[in-house]
Amino acid sequence: MIRILEHSQAAALIARKTQRLDEAERAVAPILEDVRKRGDAALLEYARKFDKFEGASVRIAPSGTLKPEFERAVSVAAKNIREFARLQLPVEKFTEFPGGRRLGQIVRPLDSMGAYTPAGRYPLPSTLLMNVIPAQVAGVQTTCVACPHPSPEILGLASWLDVTHFFQMGGAQAIAALAFGTETVPRVDRIVGPGNIYVAAAKKLIAGETGIDFVAGPTEIVIIAASGNARWLAADMLAQAEHDVDASAILLTTSRDLAGEVARELERQLAALPTAAVARPSIENNGQLRRR
Repeated sequence: MIRILEHSQAAALIARKTQRLDEAERAVAPILEDVRKRGDAALLEYARKFDKFEGASVRIAPSGTLKPEFERAVSVAAKNIREFARLQLPVEKFTEFPGGRRLGQIVRPLDSMGAYTPAGRYPLPSTLLMNVIPAQVAGVQTTCVACPHPSPEILGLASWLDVTHFFQMGGAQAIAALAFGTETVPRVDRIVGPGNIYVAAAKKLIAGETGIDFVAGPTEIVIIAASGNARWLAADMLAQAEHDVDASAILLTTSRDLAGEVARELERQLAALPTAAVARPSIENNGQLRRR
């Protein structure tokens, strides 16, 4: 059942999400400390427990070829990402001032970074591209990719991107390994990339010791619309909801009629959605249609 709530009920969702992140922080804190203290031994234990890892080392050599159609697509995407990343590069500049003063700025790339690439339910090659290419453009010397279940496409793409430090690990234990370093995983200067709520909580907790991009995850979307195509609005919500059962998809509208149309459309699309096993609990537990 898709809920249509009034504006006065909005605070409950926010409070519940805050509580959920607090719970995740309490769950991952011991994992972070264990990996800090015991290194590879703890990392492998958690990898086997949570990710069904069966190898002797989390470090693997990415290899494989890309299918022609896929390679054409990633080539276009990579070109666009590189072009935009170059536009973002800070420029070295100096200005002469009276009295012989010469003031300015020099910006140097980080020595290393960790690129967390989720692959629990679906491989996300787009995330790998957007994590790795900006670091390459910036001149980061060492890029460490962490991925719990790398698909052939992810491994082939990592090879295509010339990634040499690839680790089959995920969750809070991967964030801990990148933040503190282990016998196998080097410590990095910054960790970037999205993940589930446990990855987000782990990044939040280590942010004082290692740089992070931001606490990204689980996916959230808020659509504000007084009118619109209910089919498109429902599809936008489900495109986010299918990422994670903890994802949130919210529609804010002044129209009760539109809210009702979108609710019916969500039910119709969920009935045919291959990812409904994830999207439905996300929509039912965290998704809302609110009339303001």
